Amino acid sequence: MAGELNEGSVPPYYREVYEAIRSKIDERVQVEVFQRLLSRTDLPSAVQGQIAEHVDYTDGFLSKLSLYKALALIALAQQGKQPSPKLLENCIQEFPKPQLGEFKDLQTLRMQPTQESPLTVSQTLGKLLARDTVQVELIPEKKGLFLKHVEYQITSQHFKTSVYRRYSDFDVFHELLLQRLAYRMVPALPPKRMLKGVLTSMSERDFIEGRRRALGRFINLVARHPFFSEDELVKTFLTFNGSDVQVKMRDACKKMGDEFMTNTMATLAKEYLPADIQAQFSSSRELIRNIHNSFHKLRDRAEKMAERSKENATDLLMFGRELSTLGSDGSPIPSLASSQSTWGILRQSLKGLSVEFALLADKGAQQGRREEDDVVEKLNLFLDLLQSYRDLCERHEKGVLHEHQRALQKYGMMKRQMMSATVQPKEQVSVEQLESRIVQQENAIQTMELRNYFSLFCLHQETQLIFTYLPITSHILGAFVNSQVQGHQEMGAVWNDLQQKLGCLFGVDEMQSPPLTPK
Repeated sequence: MAGELNEGSVPPYYREVYEAIRSKIDERVQVEVFQRLLSRTDLPSAVQGQIAEHVDYTDGFLSKLSLYKALALIALAQQGKQPSPKLLENCIQEFPKPQLGEFKDLQTLRMQPTQESPLTVSQTLGKLLARDTVQVELIPEKKGLFLKHVEYQITSQHFKTSVYRRYSDFDVFHELLLQRLAYRMVPALPPKRMLKGVLTSMSERDFIEGRRRALGRFINLVARHPFFSEDELVKTFLTFNGSDVQVKMRDACKKMGDEFMTNTMATLAKEYLPADIQAQFSSSRELIRNIHNSFHKLRDRAEKMAERSKENATDLLMFGRELSTLGSDGSPIPSLASSQSTWGILRQSLKGLSVEFALLADKGAQQGRREEDDVVEKLNLFLDLLQSYRDLCERHEKGVLHEHQRALQKYGMMKRQMMSATVQPKEQVSVEQLESRIVQQENAIQTMELRNYFSLFCLHQETQLIFTYLPITSHILGAFVNSQVQGHQEMGAVWNDLQQKLGCLFGVDEMQSPPLTPK
């Protein structure tokens, strides 16, 4: 038979499959049902993507003939052939039968609850946080007399693994994430070294600790991201115990390619994008930019409060030490003052007060650490995510869109050259070469258009993730209030003890004396 698909030319099995999975409302097949059918073929995801690319659909549905075309491509691909429309045109025998498993199970594809649009991200903050918790601990090492390097122990609750990584491993991992998942939010890495002239007031120890915290935030955001937490690259970084993790990661990245090459939605993205996607993107971006600015200010204030708590702890400690020094002064009291002065007795009492002030200082330091660990760190985590969204928006505009525009300009120039070649006689070889280049450029533009739609598709999903993370605000406020309540209760208890001690030492009258200066 000729390779033309029509109602009369398809095998009976094709019609049986169509009747089993078509919508009962009309005569079309839902894209979601077709995707489930495609996943039953056990074909590689890249081949499934190629088949989906060659199938026509409108408003999320396939027509009867589109399904027949897809079934023929599936069957040919299962025979080891490269799926393409030309393959159907050249088919001179009856179209082969695809292997779709038990026929009686096909109806269940339609009867399954209709899935949400692939564009929708059905996540909650609780689900995201429960995906994994990764601990990053510092393991300093020293090689030789002077050369130091820092190693980190990375422990993943999800994978139940513990591996050792250096900063350079994080650096390569980050580079490969941007190659593999350029259309997603990839958090930035902290700097490797202190910036000259900027962090001069920070000690090396403080810098290393700050970098450890930042690396912890980075890897937790990556490990909790729903679209690449199970990616082979992420698994390799968190679980590989071999000698050269960088080579292993690069090899894994080469085999997979970027997400556009492996995601089955890459060529279907345009169909699921809302008509006003650009307007939605612009308004969401502006809102998230304002949220980003506000959280920056909240973090700055929280840092100042944590710093003040630590400074207050230091002041309390020094205050107590000065009292102790004052009480330890053994200088004789002059005879002219000794008859009526109680300074001698009072001075002896001051020595014991340093214990309470040391305890107050310890409680104050704990308060500062709580504010730093529970409040500032949570704010920094969300700020890192917001910054990665801003970086993603810039990659979309400066990368995908810019490359698309350049390709269109190049295509226009080639077309003008072609028109000039047809007007002015030229060698046949050069004209054919130009025609070949134009075809190649058309293919490149088509791929870039698909990448542009896929980039918008991913941006829409990443925007939803930002809003999914927003309830972290209540976690931050809860941590802030709890730290204040705990700190004030603990310090209040010590102040009460100190007040009673002073009453015993100096008497109630002295403790409740009138003001020394008029109000």
